[in-house]
Amino acid sequence: MGVSWDLDGLDLDAYLDRVGVAAREPSADALAELVRAHITAIPFDNVDVLLGTHPGVALPVVFDKLVTRRRGGYCFEHATLLAAALDRLGYPVRRRVGRIRPQGTGPRTHMVVLATADGVEHLADVGFGSGMWRPVPLRDGERSDQAGWPHLLTRDGATWTMAARGDDGWEPAYSWDDAGDRPVDAEMGHHFTSTHPSSPFVGSLVVVRLAEGSLRRLVGTTLRVEDPSGATEQREITREDMPATLRDLGVELPDDVLDALLARLY
Repeated sequence: MGVSWDLDGLDLDAYLDRVGVAAREPSADALAELVRAHITAIPFDNVDVLLGTHPGVALPVVFDKLVTRRRGGYCFEHATLLAAALDRLGYPVRRRVGRIRPQGTGPRTHMVVLATADGVEHLADVGFGSGMWRPVPLRDGERSDQAGWPHLLTRDGATWTMAARGDDGWEPAYSWDDAGDRPVDAEMGHHFTSTHPSSPFVGSLVVVRLAEGSLRRLVGTTLRVEDPSGATEQREITREDMPATLRDLGVELPDDVLDALLARLY
């Protein structure tokens, strides 16, 4: 018997309203539309992790934060929410906890969503720093354009690896296999990512927004804007400009959370 992922914490209509799409019959086109809408509507940020106030990754908590309160989140939140919505929409869904930096010593700290559409299983990843823009069919050697950035999906036995094109060729971003398919695996990965001193999300603000041909990344107080050609712009954000910068990135915070974040950054 498979492990149950409780879907009672999801109001599907409210989620679809949050991301701005209507319910459709499962298909590859509908899956791509939903993934792109989710990434566009809900920002990737680690504000609660940085402040030590993260409420957890159970579906009701994630739904309240990302949908009801219209906040952003990081991979375990994004993946938990999307997987539940896909499940409710009728897609066969598998959840996995993958390994970051698989070529090195990276831990299992990335939640992967796999959804079947038109008879083909796809990687539907809305939580890798919002770095993926469209679903990718699970086929060894599958190349995809992710908002202008080339990616390559490969398989070695039971292990799948997603790589991005870098200056030195294909650079593995993360991998997954058949491990990490239970809610407790996501909870363990989240616990490490949100509390361990070596986690990059514990010590620095990270906000990422992807659009076609543009990647904006705020790390600490440094905003970096990139395009697929490799051109970049970088500038430091002052305390006075930080609230407007966050809003421009889609990160809308209550006054008390914003004040706490500014105190943490400056």
